[in-house]
Amino acid sequence: MVSSSHEAMHRIFQEDPGVFARTFRTLGLPFPEPVAVSLMPTDLTEIQPLERRVDTLLRIDAAGGDSYLLAVEAQGKKDRGKPGSWAYYVAHLYAKYRLPPLLLVTCQDRSTAEWAAETVVIGPTAWPTLSLRPLVLGPHNVPVFTDVDAAARDIPLATLSAITHGKDPNAGAILKALAAALQTVDEDTAMIFAELTELGLGSAPASQIWRDLMSVDLSFFRSETSQRLRSEGRAMGRAEGR
Repeated sequence: MVSSSHEAMHRIFQEDPGVFARTFRTLGLPFPEPVAVSLMPTDLTEIQPLERRVDTLLRIDAAGGDSYLLAVEAQGKKDRGKPGSWAYYVAHLYAKYRLPPLLLVTCQDRSTAEWAAETVVIGPTAWPTLSLRPLVLGPHNVPVFTDVDAAARDIPLATLSAITHGKDPNAGAILKALAAALQTVDEDTAMIFAELTELGLGSAPASQIWRDLMSVDLSFFRSETSQRLRSEGRAMGRAEGR
């Protein structure tokens, strides 16, 4: 069963695909800013009974005419079966679209991130046929945002930071910076990234910190927090009416 945390970790890239290039520029990796992005079908099933779906699939058209596919996978824990699925995704995407595929894996803990980043070699020892080398985003390399101004300059990246560092002892400071930064943007944008943050934190201890921050003065959010507050408000109103 797919968790809300899993969904949020890859949906950020649908809301702002450029967050990918910006994140890796901070790591010194040469990915240019996209000039055009297309959301692609995520169904990678062939005429077989086994269904295969990548979490998010984007076509990135970069400056200079280069194009590639960005397949985003959110991984919450180690899974011995995943490398085989990822190898299938990459091979199938290349065969179907004839564009170079890039596999990006997002994680919330360092142990899972280090596991996901390992190069997987497929084939006989004497002659390996395929090497799988994902790019991984996790608490080991996503920058920490504790400055409000820095978070406000890049809300999507600050949101990704809050989610990937949700289990960090410093999570409270990161979430406070993001909450303050969300007050500097329009309500629709703030709503999207506030909900992604709540979903992405899942059951992490920091989720309660976020709910407390959001309960202050953000009634326009349609998250679990705001729905609960509205429900409580309606109940109080009915009681006062009686």
